[in-house]
Amino acid sequence: MRCEPPAADVVVSTTADEAPGTFDDLDEPALVEACLSGRPGAFDVIVERHQRAVYRLCYRFVGNHEDASELSQDVFLRAFRGLRNFRGRSSLATWLYRIGVNVCLNRVSVTTPLTEAIEEQRHVDTAGVLPSDRLLEGERAARVRAAIVQLPRKQRATLILRVYHDMSHQEIAAALGSSVGAVKANFFHALANLKKLLGEEIP
Repeated sequence: MRCEPPAADVVVSTTADEAPGTFDDLDEPALVEACLSGRPGAFDVIVERHQRAVYRLCYRFVGNHEDASELSQDVFLRAFRGLRNFRGRSSLATWLYRIGVNVCLNRVSVTTPLTEAIEEQRHVDTAGVLPSDRLLEGERAARVRAAIVQLPRKQRATLILRVYHDMSHQEIAAALGSSVGAVKANFFHALANLKKLLGEEIP
């Protein structure tokens, strides 16, 4: 008996007899085991717990909701198919991040334009800001995003995870399957390259 894969739109859907609440109190190893043992609804709970973080990760790479949703679906489908390979050496979140980074790096072209970040759209208070200043700030943000997509793959991934997701060097190393030293080097080179691309605009 197999655990059912997530729905195509990565929206948790269950029956009354197999509600996700059945698994809410399970820790990660128990939840993974429940899925592998074929208990319906178990993988839905994995999706429910991590879909926001995975979506945000994908959004940082592509900058639009449609592509981010598609990539998120791919991440969870790959996770479902490879769940037997999860050994618990890292957290489930880190394992999903690693899949997400690989999916994004494999499918996103360096020429893909980035649009406004989620926080820039929803959480920035522009009241009292002059239209000319808003325009200049928006233009600068657009230049930064355009420069980021020109970075080499590992530098781009490291920068996004460090700056936008506030992950530690150790967490990034686990997500990328790399060493802490390599992560630090990639981050240093990413910042240096951004300064070159932006004409020393960043500190």
